[in-house]
Amino acid sequence: MHTVIHSALRFAFVLLSLGFALGGDANAEKADQDKPIILEAEKVSVNDVQQIYDLNGQVLLIKGSIVITGDAGHIQVDPEGYEAVDMKGTPDAVASFRQRREGLAEEFMQGQASQVIYNAKTEVLTLTGEATLKRLLNMQMLDQLRGWKIEYDDVKQYYRVIPPTNAKPDDLPLARAILSPRRKATLEK
Repeated sequence: MHTVIHSALRFAFVLLSLGFALGGDANAEKADQDKPIILEAEKVSVNDVQQIYDLNGQVLLIKGSIVITGDAGHIQVDPEGYEAVDMKGTPDAVASFRQRREGLAEEFMQGQASQVIYNAKTEVLTLTGEATLKRLLNMQMLDQLRGWKIEYDDVKQYYRVIPPTNAKPDDLPLARAILSPRRKATLEK
């Protein structure tokens, strides 16, 4: 059954049947997997049979500590219950991703780009189009990456910055990274 919901006003739409499967040894917030998805948009199209959700206009997706924003979103749930989220921004407002990390209370991964793709099954985040990705602790930047395309694998703790396919050596720098040493963080009071 295909239902289209229109509204001039923004609205909240909760889907309890959707769940990001963030498990294993990943550093993503494990409590997110048991949380409902909250969607806000100007227009939502739901196909329950195919498990496809299309959102348009000032889209906000919240699932536990995960927050994804953009102008147009597409969510598809596979037969195992894992979601694939594809969010696009506009020239005036980019798409964004933010998630609390497991462990330290105030550590987050935060990124933005023209397009944000998050695969809950593989826990891979892909940011495309003037992309930035930051790892923050207590709102202080620990790691920062910039480039045309950034891939982040949360399970393997792996970053990759990819230049555009038509990039030339004159376009340098094509990618930039600032990475903090990986040591156990301690807070001094």
